[in-house]
Amino acid sequence: MDLEETREFRERCSQCAAVSWGLTDEGKYYCTSCHNVTERSREVIDTGAIPNTKIQAINRGLKRKRKLEKGWDWYVCEGFQHILYQQAEALQSLGVGPELKNEVLHNFWKRYLQKSKQAYCKNPVHTSRRKTTVLEDNSSHSDWESEPELLSDVSCPSFAESGAESQPDVRTPKPFPIIKASHSETTSVCSGSLDGVEYSLRKEKGIMKMSVPRTLAFCYLSLLWQRETITLSDLLRFVEEEHIPYIHAFQHFPEEMKLYGRDKGIFAIESWPNYEVIFKKIIEVATFLDLPRFPDITENCYLHPNILCMKYLMEVNLPDEMHNLTCLVVKATGIGEVDFLRFDPIAKKAKTVKYDVQAVAVIVVALKLLFLLDDNLEWSLSNIAKKYNEKNKEDKPWFDFRKWYQVMKKAIDEKKQKWEEARAKFLWKGEKPIYYSAIDRPVVYKRREMLVSLQKQFSTLVDSAPNIEKKKPSSFQFNWTEEDSERPCFHGHSLQGVLQQKGQSLTTKNSLYWLSTQKFCKSHCKHVTTYEESNFSLSYQFILNLFSFLLRIKTSFLHEEVSLIEKRLFKAKYNKTNKKSSRSRKTRKC
Repeated sequence: MDLEETREFRERCSQCAAVSWGLTDEGKYYCTSCHNVTERSREVIDTGAIPNTKIQAINRGLKRKRKLEKGWDWYVCEGFQHILYQQAEALQSLGVGPELKNEVLHNFWKRYLQKSKQAYCKNPVHTSRRKTTVLEDNSSHSDWESEPELLSDVSCPSFAESGAESQPDVRTPKPFPIIKASHSETTSVCSGSLDGVEYSLRKEKGIMKMSVPRTLAFCYLSLLWQRETITLSDLLRFVEEEHIPYIHAFQHFPEEMKLYGRDKGIFAIESWPNYEVIFKKIIEVATFLDLPRFPDITENCYLHPNILCMKYLMEVNLPDEMHNLTCLVVKATGIGEVDFLRFDPIAKKAKTVKYDVQAVAVIVVALKLLFLLDDNLEWSLSNIAKKYNEKNKEDKPWFDFRKWYQVMKKAIDEKKQKWEEARAKFLWKGEKPIYYSAIDRPVVYKRREMLVSLQKQFSTLVDSAPNIEKKKPSSFQFNWTEEDSERPCFHGHSLQGVLQQKGQSLTTKNSLYWLSTQKFCKSHCKHVTTYEESNFSLSYQFILNLFSFLLRIKTSFLHEEVSLIEKRLFKAKYNKTNKKSSRSRKTRKC
């Protein structure tokens, strides 16, 4: 009897995707597989059965609402494709050329789908189990090949349409209907996507699973291929400032793409992107995609160390004359050569250059060449510069390291405080919360309403001022001007107090230099060298902390890069220390 009465109701269950309905005593539909009771009721045709009532149309509005609640049939890869599309749009709004989205990033993503066997291949992994289902639904072979494989041609036309046109010979099957889940899937947590449960459990060797942090790796590889004026540290900072979708990227999904259950662990991010982690994922993605050699980084390119050093010298308010010294360091170490800067993922000895960190490390080495940074020489040179500036106020001022330290210490402390406050105020819960199961949905939305209400009340009590509009992003975090008396600009200051004429060239008055490390870890170790603050001078610690905050990296990460630059610059010095250590070992053995 139930089968006849429920024959007209053919919608699938929101929990187990089955089409097997029964009727409760109240006339509501329930799933006979998982016993999920819906809000839909059976339409009453015979009005004579209900006395004193006039029924014209029951649940007509509820039908429309139910259709929206069910949403589209979509795959996990489409969710990541939508995130990449939004990130590409954000980068384009920041000034990046449109070819990055329509050509470079699109081709990288298409290559990933093909390598991971999710699309653009004969037997996609997420469709292999559904071919028989399509045939059972009496779908013709021509219809099966007529539609594009991904549903994202609706939400992201630039990605999917061009990909379908570029490979007309590839068999592109029609989106498959939801098949009835197995017993193990019905008893486990559900997913809004068709393959959310399978995707979270998939552990196939040689296949790199997509994740939200890896979307940033795709973006950076595209920027690197185009040689755009955005470094990795800039990209991660724009993410923190919410100029590029990342933390709440799923909030930009269309309303019809429902997320719940296993989708939460796939798309929800509850931590800021880390430089080292993202850099490792960049190498993983480039290796998995088997990308060819990237375009060369020449002297006119923004990512060349000479140009980046100039940028960071301006950023930290150091004299322009220091650029000549940084260029000499770059030339002496050979890190400005095209072969050194080239990124070739498929090479046997692939070099992975951290362009921004390397440029900052060159500046740190230049500061050590000028001031030694031993908590002694830099202060004595500052006293000489101070006396000269007091006597010769009309001449070009000499650079005073102590005065620069005081200005930068105040500026960086203020910047850090604002940064920490912004992080503390950040709302990790999005406007569209993801519930883990259909049962938790009303509870999650109720908590969200309470949270919003409390935040409004708290903001009213603390500060009634309106929210300040978000500033446009900039590659510079500090702005130094000559007119500002409280924060003087040192760009035009001279280095005559620390340089001396020797023949036809200028040399540093400081003839000493101490190595940041004299012992490197073995090749099988994860890090090159160790960094303990107690072993280094306070000036060196301040310089590392200053640049580490600008790049949002660990001080040990920068110290390691400084050590590598010094190893290339002072080869003879390192060879002597290595010989002494080997001799001492021999004498100990004897």
